[in-house]
Amino acid sequence: MNVALIAHNEKKPIMINFALAYQHVLKEYNLFATGTTGKMISDETGLDVHRFQSGPYGGDQQIGAMIANNEMDMVIFFRDPLTAQPHEPDVSALIRLCDVHQIPLATNLSSAEIFIHGLERGDLDWRKIVKEKKE
Repeated sequence: MNVALIAHNEKKPIMINFALAYQHVLKEYNLFATGTTGKMISDETGLDVHRFQSGPYGGDQQIGAMIANNEMDMVIFFRDPLTAQPHEPDVSALIRLCDVHQIPLATNLSSAEIFIHGLERGDLDWRKIVKEKKE
C-alpha cells in the first residue's frame, strides 16, 4: 500500500509528531511525501520515504499523478487553512483527485489518527481489490 504524507509549513511539526507516534504502522507501507516534509519525516523517524518535489514546485501534482494512475492508496495532508498558499490550485486539484478516485484523504490530525488505526487493522485492504480490478 502506498501512503502520501504532505504538510503545509505550519503543520510540519504535527506531521513529524504523527510519524513518530505511528512509525510502527507506517514502516509497513510505501511512503511518499513532498520534498521538505519527506526529508523531515525521514530524518526524525528513520522511515524510508520517497520524496517528490516540494508542493509549490509540483510535488502535489506528482502525488496527484499517482492518484490518477491508481498508484496511491491513502493521503494524509495536514493543511493550513489559515494561511494563503501560493499553490492553492494544486492543493484543490489534489483534493479533487482524491474524491474522484475514492482515495481516503485525511486533512487534519483527528482524521489521520482514525485512518492510521484503520490501516493498521486492515480496513483499507479493499484498495488491493480495486487495484487488481483496474489492472
